[in-house]
Amino acid sequence: MSSVSIGNGRIEYKFFYSKDVPLSAEAVALEGRQNESARMALFPHRIPVVEIMAAGRGEGHWITSTRLVQTSLGASLRVSSVESREDKDASYCNIHMNSEQYGLQAVLHFTLFHNANALRASVDITNTWNDSLVLESVTSFSASFGTTLGNGKTDFSSWASYECTNECIGEGRWAKTPVRRLCPALHPELSQRDPQGCHAVFSEGTFSTGTSSPVGVLESERLNMAWVFQIENNGGWRWEFGEDRADGYFALSGPTWRNNTWSRTLGKDETFSTVPVSICFGADFHEAMAGLTRYRRAVRSQMGRSSFPMIIFNDYMNTINGDPTTEKLLPLINQAADLGVEVFCVDCGWYDDSGDWWPSVGEWKPSTTRFPHGLREVIDRIKDKGMIAGLWLEPESVGIESPVASQLPDEAFFLHDGKRMVEQKRLMLDYRNPMVIDRMNSIVDGLIDEYGVGYFKFDFNIRPGSGTTHAADSSGDGLLEHGRAYLRWIDSLYAKHPGLIIENCSAGGGRTDFAQASHFQLLSTSDQQDYRLYPVISTAAPMTMLPEQAGNWAYPERDMNAEQFAFALCNTMIGHYFLSGYVNTFSEWQNNMVRESIEAYNKEVAPHIVQSEPFWPLGMPAWDSQKVSFGLKDGNSVIVAVWGRNAAEKTTVLPIPGAAGHDASIDVLFPRSLEVNSWAPHWNRELGALTVDVPEREFRARIFSLSLK
Repeated sequence: MSSVSIGNGRIEYKFFYSKDVPLSAEAVALEGRQNESARMALFPHRIPVVEIMAAGRGEGHWITSTRLVQTSLGASLRVSSVESREDKDASYCNIHMNSEQYGLQAVLHFTLFHNANALRASVDITNTWNDSLVLESVTSFSASFGTTLGNGKTDFSSWASYECTNECIGEGRWAKTPVRRLCPALHPELSQRDPQGCHAVFSEGTFSTGTSSPVGVLESERLNMAWVFQIENNGGWRWEFGEDRADGYFALSGPTWRNNTWSRTLGKDETFSTVPVSICFGADFHEAMAGLTRYRRAVRSQMGRSSFPMIIFNDYMNTINGDPTTEKLLPLINQAADLGVEVFCVDCGWYDDSGDWWPSVGEWKPSTTRFPHGLREVIDRIKDKGMIAGLWLEPESVGIESPVASQLPDEAFFLHDGKRMVEQKRLMLDYRNPMVIDRMNSIVDGLIDEYGVGYFKFDFNIRPGSGTTHAADSSGDGLLEHGRAYLRWIDSLYAKHPGLIIENCSAGGGRTDFAQASHFQLLSTSDQQDYRLYPVISTAAPMTMLPEQAGNWAYPERDMNAEQFAFALCNTMIGHYFLSGYVNTFSEWQNNMVRESIEAYNKEVAPHIVQSEPFWPLGMPAWDSQKVSFGLKDGNSVIVAVWGRNAAEKTTVLPIPGAAGHDASIDVLFPRSLEVNSWAPHWNRELGALTVDVPEREFRARIFSLSLK
């Protein structure tokens, strides 16, 4: 019997193997816990970390199953060697495994950053036989739910799952569900066989978060255990959990044949690398999410990325809506600068002469009819006002009415059996093709060199299917490699243009996965234009990205009263400040409230948000929750936002993680220009909670700052 561990002083992950047993989780230890039973999680039920399905090799599942696990190839892997090392950022462990029985090798790569609880995992699979190996799924990580040292036995029924459902303009709809509702008690011990099914969540096509999220949470309040995990891919993925006769299990994978039409054929000595996943263990939901947040910052820091928040104005939402002209833009630019905006982004339509910008994308030459004196007049005005000039691009799309559609050959686009895939009058470029890279480099370089653009909003709006079959073993394989090539291109832009800011927008929030978030400074979270619905989206965003990356829109409008106006501004102040609207038509008090919001954000939010840990005092909100709350905790400095949405009751208790027994001072962060006495904020020392009276039957919001003592 042998074991291998990887730790950092905060947490230790330990894995078990032998000459007869594949590698599986053995224990997780949380350091610094006084209660021994609360700090140690055990895994008496062994689930192979790496599970593999392949055509023509092995025996498939060793029980009829729709799962990622219980595979004969996974069960056949044996550890051959272990390599460990450390550097200033992290500890690393590479575990080499082989299956002599089925002719393949696997190398499992673990990374544990020094300041985070999250373990990153990926797998390299190599075919060692002359016969081809057709991969259909490979887990980057699998484990049983586990139990505590004091409990001594598993307790599947005590667990609950957090899962997110997404829709364009309806992102971030999280729900907490007992696992027993998703995996009913079937009493498999009577038939002496495990259930065949599981609860699976997966992506569809080019929108990695278009329907669901590659982030999930499993929590047992009774056992004081929580897992949070994410799959780091901008294309296909699948996560699942289920139950067998011994315990629950969860498994994380990139694209699969079953769900994403993915397969990869390996000849002798060829290797495939899975997408990375990250797994974070904690005593509860908030501790696990705090660990994942620290992990995300650590990854971006190692990549040389940062996301210090700036004040950004974009002319699209509830404003120009894709119909920019010099006449419309100049008054907005002047007023945005006067309010303190730092980046002014001209959104879609700036390249279109026809009046129908959607099918004409792809050439990226400024319109001459929209800008009679040239786009330079607009860009120069932005820069003359002391702001960074931004432009919208959709670099993966070409409209069928664009000249580029006929200039580029078929192989530059996504193809299905040699035919171009068309979706909503758009074609999708294939970034595996060097011709595509060269063309887009010339476009981006030209806009930067000629106009001095310092900010790009990269959008993506089409769903042409599961991928491309051109030069790929499967359509899902084509999509996976396109997504990887696209992110390499993004990295090349940063290397060539230091200081360039790139925002990721994918039809609002269609690709808010960590593969995208790790590369971009900020991400749009939605195209939702109803300010009353946005709080749920704003508060859900840090589940999939860092708080400082979350571009949550603020849509203040001239016909709003003061409370509605403040509500709209609160939506953006807990993320990366993102403003739109006809600011040039605002009244004096409205402009003053925007200035108040920006000043509070710059002085009291921005310095803390970049090192804060998110928390949800009322839990993850439902889409129709009458009360929504979100917090940012940076040591003893705490920011708590509260929205009342036609609430039926007033008194609301907002617990702060780790604050019980502490004193606290309370201040109103925003809006200070409106009354706050009716909210009656006060501190409950025993509970470590802020208590407020949310106004009933109204739409109102406040952001409070607390200093713990």
